[in-house]
Amino acid sequence: MLRRPLLLLPLALAACASPDPDLYTLVAIPGTPVPTGPRRVELRRIGLAGYLDRPEILRASANYRLDLARNDRWGEPLGRMSERVLTENLVQRLPDAAVSSEAGAISTTPDVIIEIDIQRFDADSSGTVTLLAQVALRREGGQRPQAQAGTLRFTAPVSGAGTTGLVAAMSTTLAALADSIARMVAQR
Repeated sequence: MLRRPLLLLPLALAACASPDPDLYTLVAIPGTPVPTGPRRVELRRIGLAGYLDRPEILRASANYRLDLARNDRWGEPLGRMSERVLTENLVQRLPDAAVSSEAGAISTTPDVIIEIDIQRFDADSSGTVTLLAQVALRREGGQRPQAQAGTLRFTAPVSGAGTTGLVAAMSTTLAALADSIARMVAQR
């Protein structure tokens, strides 16, 4: 009699296990190439607001509350993923420049340094993703007061239901950020 409950124990434990998470990634979205002439551009590590620094995908924020997707996770840390995808976007938009990431294995002496601090990157209750980022461009060796800086805001509607539509809208706003940065680099 004691054996039967012991045989059922693994089944009971398996029933309590949570399902494998669904993993998502941001993707680069092609944009319009901007002529810059030969330059070396380095994207520094992206600063990320603390509330975004988590493996779960943040579905929405409203009324002082964060709504997390319980079983939907980022495939890599959001800050590093944003940096990787933004670098890929910039490589495509700045074809004359050598674009690298500070976190990458290749290092150069850059002509232009890009610094980004993401303060908001989520959807609101109406289904609109907002990316709010402070961006600064400066020359290597240049003083910070000579930097070109500003706060940029981009929005995109979430199309469709579910996490896939949310992540697609986030990728769209990151591409819009890359468009603005490419134009800033071209003006330097």
